[in-house]
Amino acid sequence: MVGMLQILTYLLALYLVMKGFEILQIGLASGRPDRSGVITIGALSLIVCIVGAVAFTTMQDSQARSVSSSISTPHLP
Repeated sequence: MVGMLQILTYLLALYLVMKGFEILQIGLASGRPDRSGVITIGALSLIVCIVGAVAFTTMQDSQARSVSSSISTPHLP
């Protein structure tokens, strides 16, 4: 069960990074004469998406490690 949750978290992280790239590409492809604001928003959203993906993955991995260590530890009466 924990493995499936990890896979879903990795897929979420990949989705976040791809969405960040998509927002940046929209800014880069803008036809506006002054597109520096749009590119800045795209770059900031990409950074936020990458940080979020790393944070979610780190939290999920630590949770899975904690569940794994509690299962492998023998329970004494």
